[in-house]
Order: sequence, then C-alpha cells, then structure tokens
Amino acid sequence: MSELAVVVPREATEATLDSLASTGHYDDSRSIQPHGEGVAIPVTDAPAGYDAVPVELPARNRDLRDALAERGWDESKLDRLPTSWAIVGSCLLIQDDDFPNPPVVGEALLDLHGEADTVLVSHGIEGSQRTPDVEVIAGTGDTEVVHAEHGTKYALDLATVMFSPGNQTERARMGAAVSPDEHVFDMFAGIGYFTLPMARAGATVTTAEINPEAYRYLVENAVLNGIEDRLSAFRADCRDVDASSVDRVVMGHYDAVDYLDTALDALDSGTIHLHATVPTDDPWTEPVTALESATGDRLLEVLDRRVVKSYAPGIDHVVVDARVD
Repeated sequence: MSELAVVVPREATEATLDSLASTGHYDDSRSIQPHGEGVAIPVTDAPAGYDAVPVELPARNRDLRDALAERGWDESKLDRLPTSWAIVGSCLLIQDDDFPNPPVVGEALLDLHGEADTVLVSHGIEGSQRTPDVEVIAGTGDTEVVHAEHGTKYALDLATVMFSPGNQTERARMGAAVSPDEHVFDMFAGIGYFTLPMARAGATVTTAEINPEAYRYLVENAVLNGIEDRLSAFRADCRDVDASSVDRVVMGHYDAVDYLDTALDALDSGTIHLHATVPTDDPWTEPVTALESATGDRLLEVLDRRVVKSYAPGIDHVVVDARVD
C-alpha cells in the first residue's frame, strides 16, 4: 500500500494534527511537509472524515542535534543547542537565546518541522504592557498566526503580543473550571488566554486589557471563537473597569498581588486565581500571605496551589486558587 497523507490548508495543520493523533491515525515516523498550496500530514491509514491520498514523505528526523551533527557541527556547539521549542501556529518559538549560529539552527528546525514557515527566538517580555522581544532567525518572517489548542483558536502576532506556550495546561484548566452560569472578571486578558476557554465553556466574562494590540486580537478572537455575546471587553486598566458581583476573578499577571484590592471589590463571594512568580524553594509564602493580608476579616480558603512552569533559574510561575466569602 502506498504511504498516505491528509492534505489540509496550512492554517488547519494544528487542529487536524490534534484530531489525527487523538484517533491514532497520525504517522509520526514521517515528516509533515508542504504540499501544493497546503500541508501533507502523514497517516497510518485512511481516517474517517478525511480524504487520504498517496504522498511520499521523508522519514522524520526527531533530533536537532543529529541534524546538525550531520552538517559537521562539533560537540562543543551541539552541547549549546536549544533542547525544546514550541509550535505556535505556523511558527516555531525558541525561548533559549544563547546558542550558536541561530540562522543555521533555524533552517534545521524548518527541515524538521515541515508545517512551520518561520522560526523565532524570544528574548523575553518587556514593560507593563507585556510586549514580546522576539527575533526572526529563519523562514518567511510571517509572525501573525492562528494557533489552536483544545478547540480554542488564538489569532495573534508573536512579534507584538505575548503568548506563553508553557501555560497551555492552565488555559485548558480554566475552561474546565467554570460553570455556564458564572460571571468572570479576567483582569489581564491579553488576547484571551483564559477568557476564550472560559467563555467557550459558557461563562460570561468581563475583561480588561491595556495593550491596544492585545485588545485588538482579544476582540478578533471573540468573533473567531463565536463567544462575542458572552464577552464585555474593555481597553483599560483593570482598576478602571466596573466589574462587580462576579463569581470568579482571574489574575494572570506576575504583579497581580498589587491588584488584589480591585479583585476583592469585584468579588462578593467566589474564587480568585492568583498568578505570581516566586522562589522555587519557597513558592507559596508570598502569594498566600498576600491573599491573607488583602482579605482581612473575610473568609479565605486556599483551594489549590499549582506550579505552572519554570520562569527562570530558581523562579517558578505559580497559581493559587482561593475561595473568598
């Protein structure tokens, strides 16, 4: 039997790949490659709901180190290669910015990931508006993408608005946490990181976002996901948004403890999700103490504590869920 592939438009690559992987039809022994005007995704056999056609695709080289060793790189260079990167839409995003010869590394990554067309290196996030500092090292340079995860679509430009691949589990968790009749206040909404999965689950969400580019994508993403009737979006500082009697407050900003008074004013009785960056060896003292101090005489119950990801050496990104009455 000829090797088969499903050919889809480039913007549908991620969603199709997730679907094929979930049903066991994705053939991870072969590379995903551009094919005509779209992308060919290798499959083990013809999956229901898709047209599978014969396409010859090369074996997938899973190891960047091997790919560059074949190009003559010595051990001293190979030991400095990035060990991980994220696929965000049609872009590959590398968080590590200390490796040799970035353009060659970028081209090697494009060879490994046929579904991608641009490779970016992140140099961090700058300022109160959380503006990314990224550098294109290979590919077309097109940084505007539609990224899909767990059924939610995020339109964004990786060169102008922040997107953290490491928060994927937390984004999905927030979609599962809400009930359809809830009113949520997302105080630092960005492009809709947590707002979109919560609204898709049926919650009504009031949002604040101060960055004009992020706000533009937030509104666009509401339409893209069909949840605009459950969203009240404000391009403003969250302290200036009239949100009251909400059931849940999401505080997805590393300086969120400075805004606890605003969160508590909006919350008569319900749940706060407080994000923070904290020392790895003592992650809970700072956020829990801040909650205890801010709530004063109100009843406080810590429901859960989660490490989202490593933020920097010795520093973790965490979330504390707390019930306040």
